[in-house]
Amino acid sequence: MYVTDWTSILPPLLAIVLAIISRQVIPSLGIGIWVGFCIVESVNPVSGIALAIEGVVNVFSDPGDTRVLIFTLLIGGLIATIEKSGGVRGFIRLLEERAWVDSARRAKWLAYFTGIVVFIESNMTLLVAGAISRPLFDRYKVSREELAYIIDSTSAPVCIMIPLNAWGAIILSLLASSAIDNPIDVFVGAIAFNLYPIIVILFSAIVISRDIKIGPMRQAQARTEAGEVLWPKATPMVDPSILAQHEAASPDDKARFMIVPILVMVVAMPLSLYITGEGDLSAGSGSTSVLWAVLLALLAAWILVLQARRSALDELMHTFLRGAGGLLPVAMILLFALALGDVANLLGTGAYVAQLAQETIPLTMLLPLLFLISSFIAFSIGSSWGTFAIMIPLAMQIALSLELSTSLFLAAVLSGSVFGDHASPISDTTVVASMASATDHIDHVRTQLPYAGICAAIAAVGFFILGVVLL
Repeated sequence: MYVTDWTSILPPLLAIVLAIISRQVIPSLGIGIWVGFCIVESVNPVSGIALAIEGVVNVFSDPGDTRVLIFTLLIGGLIATIEKSGGVRGFIRLLEERAWVDSARRAKWLAYFTGIVVFIESNMTLLVAGAISRPLFDRYKVSREELAYIIDSTSAPVCIMIPLNAWGAIILSLLASSAIDNPIDVFVGAIAFNLYPIIVILFSAIVISRDIKIGPMRQAQARTEAGEVLWPKATPMVDPSILAQHEAASPDDKARFMIVPILVMVVAMPLSLYITGEGDLSAGSGSTSVLWAVLLALLAAWILVLQARRSALDELMHTFLRGAGGLLPVAMILLFALALGDVANLLGTGAYVAQLAQETIPLTMLLPLLFLISSFIAFSIGSSWGTFAIMIPLAMQIALSLELSTSLFLAAVLSGSVFGDHASPISDTTVVASMASATDHIDHVRTQLPYAGICAAIAAVGFFILGVVLL
């Protein structure tokens, strides 16, 4: 039997350091798994490679983990189907026909509430909100940097608050693999303490209502009002293949191709929890429920498209496979993260870190420390999901070992991960926000940082207060 000592922290620590240095999450996790099995089995590095491969393969022996890996690919197929069918373009045309926006402030609120409502996946939220709002921002002379800030503040921060989407599925899976018996309860319990996303959503609403311009954003607005959409020598990040708006609009593009599948998924999730929990939502299987929900949403999308004769079955299948392939890197990160979590459990990493923290760090500082570490990792690697994979299993083991609230520890990690991702210039959501807004990427990062920094400072103080009051 393995005796826990300082070597138990080497696998996750090595994964963190390598991910920050290389900005490559999958190889970093793989090296962490390899080192972990070398330690736990006391074998040489060559034999450890075979054990590491088996460790990754054994992830599929857990039905819950396998369901979430499949779900991750399915959600990519669903997003591609909705885009290909013209659901996004139809939704944009619906808003234009209704003429609900007739001022700069209403254009901002449209971008804001689109981000709130379209919560299926963060990049899709950005693309839809940007495509809808960008022409209106230009018409009413509101800077594209402000559009990028608004949609970036209502994509990941909203998605992280809802257990009914891709983000929720990933988090629930990581919780389940971290010896959490009731992952849904822990996730739901963390929502109220997920300070950074809550603060960002509220703060961006205040920014819109009070027309607050801070530093570089004020300069960008003055430039826009003077008739210059971009700074001289700025390079707007517009990639038609990524925006998925390159196809000409058609009268057959209908908003229902997007709205109906999303509604089906939202309704199917709690219904599936009720069925799998035999009448008790909290006892339902999260992995089964998200899998059922996205399959039903995909089925609804296919039925609508086939009924409208928008695509043939073989074309739908091709679109689905293309979309699933787009999320393959995410599925790989999750697969390796689950394997690293397994080897960390064998090593007793959480118990050792908890004992170390108890001896050296005041309990009141644990939550802000987790927030700051998660922020640093996410900022460095540009991935909130990659940070979840590294930090959630570790935080859960610490909380369980110290017999403290797992929901509080989860909230600190989620908040830090979203802030780091929100502020990072190499984050995919930051890049897509720039693309969707057709603004220069560095200008977006520069104008958004002051707002994100204020929210992060408030969140850090909030976690310190929570630690004082609740731990």
